[in-house]
Amino acid sequence: MSAQTVTESKTSDNWYVGINGGVAWKTTGYSWLSNLNGNAGIRVGRYFTPVFGLGVEGNAYFSNKPAESTNSTVRFVNADLFATINVLNWISGYKGEPRAFEVILLPGVGYGHLFNKSGSDFADANEDIYNGADYNGVTSKLAIDLAYNIGKAKAIQIYLEPSITYTLAGSFTDGSDNWSKGYNLNKCGLQLNVGVIYKFKNSNGTHNFTIAELKDQAEIDALNAKINALRGDLDGKDAQLAAKNKQIADLQKALDECNARPVYEKPETATNLQPTVLFRQGKSVIDPAQYAPIELIATYMKNNPDAKVEIKGYASPEGSLELNQKLSEERAEVVKNALVKKYGIDESRLSTHGCGPTDKLFEQVEFNRVATFNDSTK
Repeated sequence: MSAQTVTESKTSDNWYVGINGGVAWKTTGYSWLSNLNGNAGIRVGRYFTPVFGLGVEGNAYFSNKPAESTNSTVRFVNADLFATINVLNWISGYKGEPRAFEVILLPGVGYGHLFNKSGSDFADANEDIYNGADYNGVTSKLAIDLAYNIGKAKAIQIYLEPSITYTLAGSFTDGSDNWSKGYNLNKCGLQLNVGVIYKFKNSNGTHNFTIAELKDQAEIDALNAKINALRGDLDGKDAQLAAKNKQIADLQKALDECNARPVYEKPETATNLQPTVLFRQGKSVIDPAQYAPIELIATYMKNNPDAKVEIKGYASPEGSLELNQKLSEERAEVVKNALVKKYGIDESRLSTHGCGPTDKLFEQVEFNRVATFNDSTK
């Protein structure tokens, strides 16, 4: 014996439906195969494992002498509940899909009903006397399917099924219980049928069982080792994360302290022209490098002949107020003179104003030693 673990199945998985037909004959009373009765049936079932399953089947048997035995062409009906045992899967194991050829045992029990012709008594070949009453009985069946699975998906199965059926107990519908005198197709009957079944598609995407991919112990040990290594890495990451969190907290504290400082607010300078002229501490002499912004203002005034520019001089707060006031006025005047004498700007378009010392014009104290420009026509 061998066993495999198959993938989990839902209740709706591994169902099938099929039809069959063939011939049946009594084992006694007639020469072999001399009195055949045709039959047809339908079968529905489900496989619970690749080996075991359950199914139900109903068959109708047609009389070869309907005028003598019954009022219709159907002589006998039988319904079975049967088990299926896949012998090859049981013995050799299931390989993940059905074999092309399979041998399946089908033991079962059922219920049969024999139709007798009402109002007539006649003898069969064994001199058993019909009493004109129908017959009901419990039946048993043993069959073997020689099955062939066809198609790429193996969803269709064709089978050849020899079987033998017995009547276990029963009685006629007129109340008599001498069932041995009644012609009963299933008292002991042989049957040879051919059938085809269709296996519905399962949740695993196939029409059959699939083998679950199991991990061996070596794989499990390797995975456990990997898990333990990852846990170690995680512990290390936790320590790193704690250090980073402390660093973030320190930076946040520094940021809060920075935010708590008074915010520098640049005052309104009444200027709308960006160039400025910087001076050395205590000086009102224009450094050579500072002629570049003065030249920009000259170019601006030549390009805008209607513009009038106010020049404001400032000083940083070091020293006395009087000295810084005078220094701011001188700085404004020296810039005006440069515009007039060096760049040819009309003096009437220029005005000056000494604004004295300040530490509010620019955040850097030394930047307040400056002359600024404002277009007063705007």
